[in-house]
Amino acid sequence: MKLKLIALAVAAFSAACTAKPTSVEDVYAENCASCHGKKLQGGMGPSLIDDEWKGGSSATDIAKSIRDGNPQMGMPAWKHALSDELIQGLAVYIQEQKGNQQPQQVIQKGEVLQSQDYAYSLKTVAEFDEEIWGMSFLPNGDSLITEKAGDVWLLKSTGEKYKIADTPKIWLRGQGGLLDVLVHPEYPKKLWVYLTFAEELNDSGKGMTTLMRGQIINNKWVNQQVVYRAPHDLHIASGAHFGSRIVIRDGYVYFSIGDRGRMQMAQDLSKPNGKIHRLTEDGKIPADNPFINTKDALPTIWSYGHRNPQGLALHPVTNEIWESEHGPRGGDEINLIEPSLNYGWPVITYGINYNGKPISDKTHQEGMQQPKHYYVPSIATAGMEFYQGKTFAKWQNNLLLASLAKQELRRLVVKDQQVISDELLVKDQGRIRDVAVSPAGEIFIAVRDGGDNKVLQVVKQN
Repeated sequence: MKLKLIALAVAAFSAACTAKPTSVEDVYAENCASCHGKKLQGGMGPSLIDDEWKGGSSATDIAKSIRDGNPQMGMPAWKHALSDELIQGLAVYIQEQKGNQQPQQVIQKGEVLQSQDYAYSLKTVAEFDEEIWGMSFLPNGDSLITEKAGDVWLLKSTGEKYKIADTPKIWLRGQGGLLDVLVHPEYPKKLWVYLTFAEELNDSGKGMTTLMRGQIINNKWVNQQVVYRAPHDLHIASGAHFGSRIVIRDGYVYFSIGDRGRMQMAQDLSKPNGKIHRLTEDGKIPADNPFINTKDALPTIWSYGHRNPQGLALHPVTNEIWESEHGPRGGDEINLIEPSLNYGWPVITYGINYNGKPISDKTHQEGMQQPKHYYVPSIATAGMEFYQGKTFAKWQNNLLLASLAKQELRRLVVKDQQVISDELLVKDQGRIRDVAVSPAGEIFIAVRDGGDNKVLQVVKQN
């Protein structure tokens, strides 16, 4: 392996001392491209898109190389010319461009896909008019499907579907609408079905994520109860980052609300957005919630510092709650959720703003949790579920993860609270919003491909 370190032009260094680039693209174009090429392919300096890195290829390693330099290779230390925010942003940009130019592919022969363990194909089991957001199975193999536009459907295991009448009124705005659905894990002993959705406050143009539960009798939504509705003065006029996913563990319901596009509020314990909340199944506040005695803190909060969590899943062995969270441009996260902990957004992040401007110079800070796994470039992490079943027995307790932007289904192996491997299973079938495993161990994904909205089954080949 040849020695590899970022080698930036000394002449560009001098120019950078007075220049004030507005984005990491500008930083790279003005200071790096003359040596490393406009597309990072190399020139006078080495390529930045291969895998031969002497100083390490993580964002932290790359930032250190840029910051401290390597005089023996003709590379100055840029810490006196560029701010810490720009150095960190440039490191993320290099990682992002490398990933975009070397995308992963699934091994495919005809319609058969091949993973490390299995060959499988994809079969359409149902089509819908609107974007599918959530899926949750009933014990008999039927499932409930939410459409963002506001409808809940009963999808029979035989393929027929029936719209559920009288479901809650939702606020269809921006990223908001009808979101997650969860069948109570003790169904039919407990007939409750839980929904999260964007709800507008009295036609005010302001809203927040609401959690309700009800029962479905004869394809009708009945016995509705509000489990969580944010205080009226905390509703926001944004259409961004509503979250949301739901899990039930040991008699408590956990659900996520995104930062609603107000990133600093994720650190504010007096605000509901950017948090994961915990309540009893009927909406009471548990006496052992971590912030119940904290002045000005909302007593429902379980964890905070989240950007836009759109995946929650219970580990079938440890009963731990795992979460997937959208980063901005880079920095999608997989987190292990524990009470009272701060997950860092926006103080620490592995991402940058969509416009290329840095968000923070920090990826680590004392008192803030590191993700168990993260993605640069972004894949747009969405729904996820731990696999249990016999159909794909080698994947027992592996984490299945849906991806929107990269249109992927991924399989993560989790061991001792760490992600130890990550395999691509499905790609380029459309944006995958959710993944669910049936009681029989079959895997289903919710896909939006242009205007086509489908539930696909991952079918193992014998």
